[in-house]
Amino acid sequence: MIDVFKVSDFKSLVEVEVNLGLVNVFIGANGSGKSNLLEAVGVLGAAASGRVNDESLMHRGVRPGRPALYKSSFKNKPESPDIRFEAEGFGASYAVSLVNPLEKPSPNWGFKTELLLLGKDELVGRSPNSYEQLNQFAGLSALKIVEYLPTHPALQLLTALQNYAIYAPDTPTLRGLEPDPQSREPVGLAGGSLPDGVSSLDESAKEEIDDLLQLVDWLSSLETVNANQLPIAKSVPQTQRGLRFLDRHMNTGRNTLSGYDASEGVLYLLFCAVLALHPDTPKLFAIDNFDQALNPRTARDFTAMFCNWLIASEDRQVLLTTHNPLVLDGLPLQDDRIRLFAVDRTKSGRTVIERVVVNESLIRAAEKGIPLSQQWVMGSFGGVPPSV
Repeated sequence: MIDVFKVSDFKSLVEVEVNLGLVNVFIGANGSGKSNLLEAVGVLGAAASGRVNDESLMHRGVRPGRPALYKSSFKNKPESPDIRFEAEGFGASYAVSLVNPLEKPSPNWGFKTELLLLGKDELVGRSPNSYEQLNQFAGLSALKIVEYLPTHPALQLLTALQNYAIYAPDTPTLRGLEPDPQSREPVGLAGGSLPDGVSSLDESAKEEIDDLLQLVDWLSSLETVNANQLPIAKSVPQTQRGLRFLDRHMNTGRNTLSGYDASEGVLYLLFCAVLALHPDTPKLFAIDNFDQALNPRTARDFTAMFCNWLIASEDRQVLLTTHNPLVLDGLPLQDDRIRLFAVDRTKSGRTVIERVVVNESLIRAAEKGIPLSQQWVMGSFGGVPPSV
């Protein structure tokens, strides 16, 4: 598991350090920097794979950008020539600084420095002095780890970073109307492979899906079938396989719905559930806008279910962003592995991230009938837009 992540001079993240748990939820105003943090982990994941360019970034769900957009730029602050990232976990640490000129930028970012440590022992080191002597666009650590056994801490750390992906479902892709921009396992980054992801779950996970579907009161059953078995007009583009839902309230024979017709909420629930339960999900992953398309109470109940699945698995770690206050009421924050972070921007525009610790004050307020969701809206611990 990644214990600490640090980033400097990347977009609005001038100097940020986050101590992570198993499930990490980031709340904040629109544009506060939540997605920037998810993308910063993705950039480090690309570096851990040995190449940082548009292709390697998009593979991880990171929006590609020119150096002028990636490098922090604030008034009254000297502009840094590089962007820096570091992760600690599994008893190892990996840090890089990446460079790319603002004028005539290269398709590939250069590795200015790179450091891979096992405890305090240096495994890979690269300094600015060696920048011109080495292939500046290729990471050394990605080459070094071929020498390590699967249990080596440095290999575990780099593998977690390499496989990291930001999942961001959207309705047209979930419905099969648009192709997924990245066909990452198990559901595609935007949900284009959702039917395949559902059908390839093992039996124990399918039992969890049955429990999940209790949150959808109109649904009596779900299965994956060939598209020609679904009631879809020929003019509607579809993948070879699709999801078939039966509505409990409609007449038999007229109660079949496809992913094209079903409520989008059930598609988003299934998307997140497959990521939590599928063996092919990366050990480190993120979901941007976790609450998307969900009724607030459904979001609360599903959050509790999702956290229980991750706690039970113990072998994967997730970063979530949300704007739905009731998600907070579903978090078992008494478990230190479940962590909540408030993301704000200072008056100068820099992103700051603070962990929200459930202290005596928040507990007393909850006992008086003010749940965590309401305390967030009231501005008790940050993560809200400034008052107008």
